Amino acid sequence: MKLPSITVWLLAFLVAIPTLAAAHDPKDHATAASTQQVSEQAKPVVAVVEQFSSALKAGDLKRAAEALADDVLILESGGAERSREEYLGHHAIADAAFLGGAKIALQQRTARIDGNMAWVASESELQATEDGKPMTLLSTETMILHKTADGWRIVHIHWSSRPKKGT
Repeated sequence: MKLPSITVWLLAFLVAIPTLAAAHDPKDHATAASTQQVSEQAKPVVAVVEQFSSALKAGDLKRAAEALADDVLILESGGAERSREEYLGHHAIADAAFLGGAKIALQQRTARIDGNMAWVASESELQATEDGKPMTLLSTETMILHKTADGWRIVHIHWSSRPKKGT
């Protein structure tokens, strides 16, 4: 099955910008209560994102793989992984190890569906340990999904995080 053209991807991203930009002020992150802007229609898409995230946190890469398209594009920290196989064979192992010991508090989530395309934007606070030192990160995540004959699959992920100030 051929995925939509880059124009559709760009449009999906542009639709997300107003929602993401409105949540950009760092002082808002510290006080935001956990809120979700998820319609009934978008709940199945959010369920796929949650399945992937919980499987990754549990270190269950086989279950995490089920949510990813074969040609998923994952962008993080200036790097790119261009397939499910590439991600699962490399970076997913480190992600699972890191997330396994992390406490994750979802702060905000927005999800939208337009035909066979959907996006889910999430903001979270992560408490973790790195090299024996506790740290708190503010994390943002955008996932774009495409509806296939087998259900919704994640075709793009963009992760970004930064240390929370004052920790």
